[in-house]
Amino acid sequence: MNIIRQWRTLHIIKHHPLPYFLWREVTKGLPLVQCRSIKERARLRLLSTLFLHKKTFTGAGGLTISNEMAITIASQACIPILHLGLNSYDGWVEIILYPGAFEVKRNITDENGIVHRQTSGLSGESWQRGPVIFSWQDIKRDSDHVMKGHQVVIHEFAHKLDMLSGRANGMPPLHPDMSLNDWSITLNEAWHHLKDNLIAHRPTYLNSYAATNPAEFFAVLSEFFFTAPDSLKSHRPKLYAQLAAYYRQQPSTPKNID
Repeated sequence: MNIIRQWRTLHIIKHHPLPYFLWREVTKGLPLVQCRSIKERARLRLLSTLFLHKKTFTGAGGLTISNEMAITIASQACIPILHLGLNSYDGWVEIILYPGAFEVKRNITDENGIVHRQTSGLSGESWQRGPVIFSWQDIKRDSDHVMKGHQVVIHEFAHKLDMLSGRANGMPPLHPDMSLNDWSITLNEAWHHLKDNLIAHRPTYLNSYAATNPAEFFAVLSEFFFTAPDSLKSHRPKLYAQLAAYYRQQPSTPKNID
């Protein structure tokens, strides 16, 4: 099976390469890509080529998918899997892109057991073994100018990695050399500490959305890890160490970070 997969990969690279001029034109404006070494950018281009071949892009709300859109998403989606491999995104194929925030309607049960119909405007959403849905407006904003802890592509694809364990619960499949106990203790303690600080109205390093549940905590941590790794390492060294061990990389903070 590995031989067949390798043959298919080589076939895609040879017969469906991502033109360098197109890659360069789009990614020159992406700080998360440009802060990488030459070797890492070359690997990102390779992974992006395979990503674009294996995934489908669907425009919604009248949006037509352009090369810029597809490459912008692919290049940044491949940053978390730079040393994990494209197999980490197996089991689903579609990326749906709206022009702006898209509405989602859900039934929400309140503390009194009463069900309410809630409509929310979202910038991104990941479905278990289903599509990833994005707002292009939000992707463009996060891609052009990196803000600390805000990167919708990283966030939603972190959910996809988390879901590899069967469901999104802040516990992606760890590497054999990682301690499940260390991961659980470190992230759980930090999550509860964040919730306690929010309840007490104390300042927090992470944004409040990270306190929603363990899955969102992991996704928000991943945003910080890739947009402001130096800051995360300084403020939360134990969390940084766990993410560095999982993602198998030591990213650099983009120069234009806010």
